[in-house]
Amino acid sequence: MVDPYASGMVKSDPYAKKTTVVGRVIAVLRGKMNNRNLSLITPWSRALKNGEIHELILTDEQDASPGKNVNKIAYLAFVEIINAGVIVFKDKVKLSSGKCIGTLAGFDETHMPNHQNIVIITDQLMTGEEMNLNINDLIYFTRD
Repeated sequence: MVDPYASGMVKSDPYAKKTTVVGRVIAVLRGKMNNRNLSLITPWSRALKNGEIHELILTDEQDASPGKNVNKIAYLAFVEIINAGVIVFKDKVKLSSGKCIGTLAGFDETHMPNHQNIVIITDQLMTGEEMNLNINDLIYFTRD
């Protein structure tokens, strides 16, 4: 079986339209690392189902993308998916206030099948605690 992303068959974003995926914060995280060595998988997208729990991790490595490794990170939060859909490389990740946290860099499967690490590129590397996130805050994955 050939992975169309890894083989280079997919050269541009195939998603013309998609829903906004929403996650509800269920755990606010703290902690940073400079040597995490997350291995982002080559696929650009993941389907997230209602009720799934995933970990959000920030990086300020601006070249982070599918197929690359990420070292410098800050832990943001665990979220429960409350509006299912597909999230895609370069989606914007926003708080309910409208503040954009960053853009989706890719996915690390270290903890699968328990949860997916969803890695987000940001300009300011902050933890969820430093960002003053709260339980039940909403996080949106959107094209806008």
